[in-house]
Amino acid sequence: MKINEIKELATEDLVERLEGTVAKLQQMKLNHAITPLENPSQIKLVRRDIARMKTELRQRELNK
Repeated sequence: MKINEIKELATEDLVERLEGTVAKLQQMKLNHAITPLENPSQIKLVRRDIARMKTELRQRELNK
C-alpha cells in the first residue's frame, strides 16, 4: 500500500485497515512457523505497511 493511498483514507477506515493488516501479519507468521511461505519477504512488506499506517495515524493525531 502506497503512502498516497493511506493519506486518502479517512481516519476510521485507516484504523480498520490497520487492525486487519495486523491480524494478517499474525496469521502469516503463524503459517510461516508451521509451513514455510513461498515468499517470506511478504512478511516484511506487511510490516512496512503497518508502520506506514501507524505513522500516518500519529501525524493526524499531532496535527489536531
